[in-house]
Amino acid sequence: MEWFYKFPHMNDDSLRDLKKAIDEGFRTFTRTYGDAIESFFSPLQYFLMQAERFMTQTPWPIVTLIILAIAWFASRSWKVVLACLFTLLAIGYFGMWDDTMRTISMIFVATVLSIVIGIPIGILMSLNDRLQRTVNPLLDVMQTMPSFVYLIPVVMLLGIGRVPGLIAVVIYAIPPIIRLTNLGIRLVDKDVLEAADAFGSSGWQKLKNVQLPLALPTIMAGINQTIMMALAMVVVASMIGVQGLGQPVLKAIANQYFTLGIFNGLAIVGIAVIFDRVSQAYGRRLQKHRETVHG
Repeated sequence: MEWFYKFPHMNDDSLRDLKKAIDEGFRTFTRTYGDAIESFFSPLQYFLMQAERFMTQTPWPIVTLIILAIAWFASRSWKVVLACLFTLLAIGYFGMWDDTMRTISMIFVATVLSIVIGIPIGILMSLNDRLQRTVNPLLDVMQTMPSFVYLIPVVMLLGIGRVPGLIAVVIYAIPPIIRLTNLGIRLVDKDVLEAADAFGSSGWQKLKNVQLPLALPTIMAGINQTIMMALAMVVVASMIGVQGLGQPVLKAIANQYFTLGIFNGLAIVGIAVIFDRVSQAYGRRLQKHRETVHG
């Protein structure tokens, strides 16, 4: 009756040989194509370094004014702007300005990359049911896989540094924008699409002038969730050399520095609140505009 209590499994030696063969195959792939892959991501590294240089070397009053201007443009709310100002001043006052700027530059680049990759995939999924059935399981894996696991293949391919951390952040954060772009386009009212067809709109015109504008609030919700998930990866990405607020938190965990961890953790929360409030306010503005224009 041993089989009843102990789940039957592959022979230990066979299982060990299988894992060893997979590991050796990936190492061979890394040795063969690692340099080519690293060269492929060189423009991304340049973009990330320029963004970080701008955020850290620009005088803090100018950076603050830029962030406040973006907050005002997106929300048209003085409450949101004042909340952003208070958060930034508190972060700077407690000596976390440079790390915060590095983190914001990382999140900015990760969000731009997620938008550039995720929105076209979401559009294609909304137009093709077969593609949606193929991509959805991959998105499920990306959202449920422990975040630490993403670091293993990325580090083996690209080593330690900013770009591997950025790629891990994008892989972890991109599923919401793909899903919500697909969902937003699919939820566009069929009567509106029939009217567009009646006026002789082509497929591209219908997508550009009807579906994307009406789906924009839902897409903005996807961007919001992508930003939140990217911020959640900051501490994990710091394990492979990504500079920013994650490294002091990691140091605090390793050395049991309670105050260091709390202060930097609250700074991450502050950035998350800024991004969340600004993007949500912009999404609500788009929603009100849609209701006004389309009744």
